[in-house]
Amino acid sequence: MTVSTAIARLNAADPDFARHLDHLLSWESVSDDAVNQRVLDIIKAVRERGDAALVEFTQRFDGVQATRIEDLILGRERLELALTRITPAQREALEKAANRVRIYHERQKQDSWQYTEADGTVLGQKVTPLDRAGLYVPGGKASYPSSVLMNAIPAKVAGVTEVVMVVPTPRGEVNELVLAAACIAGVDRVFTVGGAQAVAALAYGTESVPQVDKIVGPGNIYVATAKRHVFGQVGIDMIAGPSEILVVCDGQTDPDWIAMDLFSQAEHDEDAQAILVSPDAEFLDRVAASIDKLLPTMERAEIIEKSVNGRGALIQVRDMQQAIEVANRIAPEHLELSVADPQAWLPQIRHAGAIFMGRHTSEALGDYCAGPNHVLPTSGTARFSSPLGVYDFQKRSSIIFCSEQGASELGHTASVLARGESLTAHARSAEYRILTQAKGN
Repeated sequence: MTVSTAIARLNAADPDFARHLDHLLSWESVSDDAVNQRVLDIIKAVRERGDAALVEFTQRFDGVQATRIEDLILGRERLELALTRITPAQREALEKAANRVRIYHERQKQDSWQYTEADGTVLGQKVTPLDRAGLYVPGGKASYPSSVLMNAIPAKVAGVTEVVMVVPTPRGEVNELVLAAACIAGVDRVFTVGGAQAVAALAYGTESVPQVDKIVGPGNIYVATAKRHVFGQVGIDMIAGPSEILVVCDGQTDPDWIAMDLFSQAEHDEDAQAILVSPDAEFLDRVAASIDKLLPTMERAEIIEKSVNGRGALIQVRDMQQAIEVANRIAPEHLELSVADPQAWLPQIRHAGAIFMGRHTSEALGDYCAGPNHVLPTSGTARFSSPLGVYDFQKRSSIIFCSEQGASELGHTASVLARGESLTAHARSAEYRILTQAKGN
């Protein structure tokens, strides 16, 4: 197998740099009409025929010889069995990662609060966990037990009563690591279904699959399209694009380290994006040489090659200040600050899903076991969204209690504003409670 790279080289000083960067970053998660219609048909079938449709689609799409819904349900004992089937080293790694993820997310828990005003009016916020969350996990060889931990543990920390996991088992292929991770993370129920049909089942419920309040977890274009269509019936985490990494380096890190950091995201799929920004042109040359040297040693070399050649880039900037400006413009999913003093630059970072500080902090640590969540905003959405967390599995309800005096005082204000909007019933409802207002007028 012959692999080679021709990674793009950009220079921020070029007049056309902004246009070239926009072209490099462009990515659309667009379902064509055929995919969209197929997903709508699947959702309709699941809503109308429930379990029977799930069994039929699982036979057709996953090649699983199931004849009844019971064939697609895994009990708690099956998850516990998976713990005995993985190696001791794998179990130890899963448990250590789960513990770190749990400790980190415990700090995100929000509590209810109230305060009392001078007239006795009480205002506050009641924080309540979702009743039930659905977790979509890709199946087969492209399975990610780390995603099970990252999605299920925050839900459990938030206090979600029941976490329901769906995971396809193409041709009956079960990933023991995924099931073991589900056991460790406290997943309550598992159904071996996938695709748009699994999303529909979670959103609307069937005879066997319970309806959930929110669906989280990654999937293919059919899963993403289905999540778009059921949003509003249930909540969703996000519509995730390809994985991304942006490395900002001052030129003093080992170029082999940087090349491998770029590979760590490029190996996900051909559409993944790996970009290096540095003011040191000679360093960019050294990283390019490291990429060519290391690529043939990679198991997923062909995927990395397509990713790097198609969407990767080495970008030269004037100085570190401009490097930070470019980073904020890109708003990456993963940002590595591979510099001498990352803390000094941190206040200037406005847009990034996760920020990896210093030369020794590889993005891969965040994917598995550092503690923060690896479900992150992609495709520039870090400008307005955040990593998955405990807060995604909690709701907030406003609390308002008015004393007699408080209702009277607020009634005057509400009356003026309501009448200004020509909403007379609103106004009179408030006015009835004004102490000086004659009752019954």
